[in-house]
Amino acid sequence: MSCMLTYAIRNLPASSAWAARGFVRPLSCSLPLQAAVQPKSKKTLAKNGVKNVVVVEGVRIPFLQSGTTYADLMPHDLARAALQGLLNRTSVPRDVVDYIVYGTVIQEVKTSNVAREAALGAGFSDKTPAHTVTMACISSNQAMTTGVGMIAAGQCDVVVAGGTELMSDVPIRHSRKMRKTMLTLNRAKTLGQKLALISKIRPDYFAPELPAVAEFSTSETMGHSADRLAAAFAISRLEQDEYALRSHTLAKKAQEGGMLVDVVPFKVPGKETVTKDNGIRPSSLEQMGKLKPAFVKPYGTVTPANSSFLTDGASAVLLMSEEKALALGYKPKAYLRDFVYVSQDPKDQLLLGPTYATPKVLEKAGLTMADVDVFEFHEAFAGQILANLKAMDSDWFAQNYMGRKSKVGAPPLEKFNTWGGSLSLGHPFAATGCRLVITAAHRLKKEGGQYGLVAACAAGGQGHAMLVELYPQ
Repeated sequence: MSCMLTYAIRNLPASSAWAARGFVRPLSCSLPLQAAVQPKSKKTLAKNGVKNVVVVEGVRIPFLQSGTTYADLMPHDLARAALQGLLNRTSVPRDVVDYIVYGTVIQEVKTSNVAREAALGAGFSDKTPAHTVTMACISSNQAMTTGVGMIAAGQCDVVVAGGTELMSDVPIRHSRKMRKTMLTLNRAKTLGQKLALISKIRPDYFAPELPAVAEFSTSETMGHSADRLAAAFAISRLEQDEYALRSHTLAKKAQEGGMLVDVVPFKVPGKETVTKDNGIRPSSLEQMGKLKPAFVKPYGTVTPANSSFLTDGASAVLLMSEEKALALGYKPKAYLRDFVYVSQDPKDQLLLGPTYATPKVLEKAGLTMADVDVFEFHEAFAGQILANLKAMDSDWFAQNYMGRKSKVGAPPLEKFNTWGGSLSLGHPFAATGCRLVITAAHRLKKEGGQYGLVAACAAGGQGHAMLVELYPQ
């Protein structure tokens, strides 16, 4: 299958023109933060008999490279900071919140239900239930849509959703042999039994089990899969570096222009107050070209420069039914409309979730790509983004792999991730989804659009897409 995909897609129309039409244009067409444009008048996506669910506000603490300022904290510390930032910005009474849902990927065993621990730490009522979800890089998307379901079903009026990830301190386990010995030793009753067990310990028992960003079903790392995907779609190293440079350049402009208003400051205990993301580093194609392949050596094209980096961070959004938000005196930012989750082959289509999810969510809403004003896609790797754009613009791929009559079409880059993306802003696995949604809402307001499309891939060959509609101004 992989060989057929590689052969066929290499013969698709070349997409290297993306650089010419997209690398410069978004830099010049981004609107100033202060210039909120009057949105276009289109139909609303409201449905009869279905409650309108709105995003009242969304925040995140600064996303930092792992091993930096957050290194001595725990995941619930980051989540607590995001929740406190949300409370400070909205002044929502804590006892009004009916439920809290949080996502996380690399779980800290001491706080397995990190949603509950973070909520208690942030001062929410101990009567407010909270649970934790995990769905790889779309964990906070799952947290949000869980909240949407609760509100739409009439079970709740106010839900806080979010995600947290701390890659600076991931669980490292003893080997299984050592774990088994230690558990058995705990049950030993006599000194003789204990000494007998200890005598069986061998040097290899002490080899730790290190976590890896690899698929359990295929044992392949995501970076290796991204490299194969880029090769299958004939995406060059230069194209990937150009796209990564675009992401960093746009993120830097957005940061300096005050557009990243979802970021709230975080006073790290015993350290300084962190106020901005620290992974935004525009470089040059010359410097990026000097880096060696990170996964497929020596001829791969995925490098540290065109990949998202390990990141610590947390995010939170306040969701309400429209009626409740208005009753409490809030002006919502956006409606959360149709959404879908998809799954496909984790071996050869691990990172193609947006390609599969986008046409499905558009069909549910009765929209086309031309109706969408803002696109916010998760950038795991530059090659992954470019492969998705190429697949979305291919009739052949749609017909042979998706069972569709025709392509959905690629998003125009002047509407695509124009405030940067995960390559530059960072990617705390479970926190990115909330960032995508709130950024889409902010961009819709500033750029005068009505519909935003959020999409992301995830481990396991899964994916997600959601439509965000600007709340009437």
